[in-house]
Amino acid sequence: MTTVDMELVQDYARHGSEKAFATLVARHLNLVYSVAWRQLRDPHLAEEVTQAAFIILARKAGSLGPKTVLSAWLCRTAHYAAADALRTQRRRQGREQEAYMQSLLDHSEPDPSAWASIAPLLDGALAALREQDQSAIVLRFFEGKDLKQVGATLGVSENAAHKRVNHALEKLRRYFSKRGVNSTTAIIAGTISAHSVQAAPLALAKSITAVALAKGVTASGSTLTIIKGALKIMAWTKMKTTVVATVAILLAAGTTVAVLESKARADREKDFIVYELLHQSLMQKLLAQRADDSETRRQLEGTWIIAAKRFRGEAQFEHYRDNNPHLKSWTLTNWAIVTYDAKSNVVYSASGPYELHGNLYTETVESGAGPMTNFIGARLQYKLRVKGDKYYQAGSGIEEMGQRVQQ
Repeated sequence: MTTVDMELVQDYARHGSEKAFATLVARHLNLVYSVAWRQLRDPHLAEEVTQAAFIILARKAGSLGPKTVLSAWLCRTAHYAAADALRTQRRRQGREQEAYMQSLLDHSEPDPSAWASIAPLLDGALAALREQDQSAIVLRFFEGKDLKQVGATLGVSENAAHKRVNHALEKLRRYFSKRGVNSTTAIIAGTISAHSVQAAPLALAKSITAVALAKGVTASGSTLTIIKGALKIMAWTKMKTTVVATVAILLAAGTTVAVLESKARADREKDFIVYELLHQSLMQKLLAQRADDSETRRQLEGTWIIAAKRFRGEAQFEHYRDNNPHLKSWTLTNWAIVTYDAKSNVVYSASGPYELHGNLYTETVESGAGPMTNFIGARLQYKLRVKGDKYYQAGSGIEEMGQRVQQ
């Protein structure tokens, strides 16, 4: 049935088939009208809401996906339209409307059945369910499909459909219980099956089809107001779902960040240069754009003093004293180093161009003096990070940290 529904929707969306749309109205009219009636208890307003729901379908037909469960989609749309109609009605009538509703309650015959308690709450309870749970309830109890058909429509096994229906029923039971209606899932299921769909007025299908096919152009002003309000609620509900999902992802990421950063602080004690090079907040990694190589070159430009250095195989970093300078400088394209090695009383230097791609830094040694003559022609690769007035560099058997001394 769902596949046929969407074929009719697509036929209408692509070819403007009035016959296809009329078939959809006839098929789902009672379902939509019942949603409106339960919330409004006003035949005229229920007809307007029903009309609004089908006009929205006519407008949105081209945007519905092929796997849409149309009956559930129409239930949601009718609920939104009815909710907006109620708000509009209450604003307009104020205390008079409240008195009217109280009058209805005072003069209504007492109903001992469970349906009398469940009916006013049912559509709000359904709207509080996730879309898949709501679809399961509508398919199983509103349309009377068996579990195999429910599963096929939702794309799950019969057993999974059984679990989903039971899970959704339990959510409904809790919803009703919080509002003073205590029942069992079995009674809720039986009551919904018996009473949830009632016949709409006979002439309503024809008038709705005509107005909806015109996309609401000939609809009354009050109907157009309902449509506008329902569309706003639908858009907000979709946005709210996206926001909630995004917040959940960020919260989960935040928990991961806390664990990783705790471990990273311990790692820093072992090797502060590698820590500064490799450690970055997970949130920064999730949200940061690709590094700007030109900006990194600009940050490097200037003269730096090498404050700490360690060679491969050595356990400790060597921290240079002020009277033992190890200087390194960068332009936008070239690097140079001048070092006085106090142990050997030797001054050596080297220079050449460099390449930068993200944090991958490559030095080419074009010239050198002292021990660095052995490296002329070499291309040495490092990981490089500039953090304020410090840089961190590791690779080619060397770990190094420098402090800026002039720009």
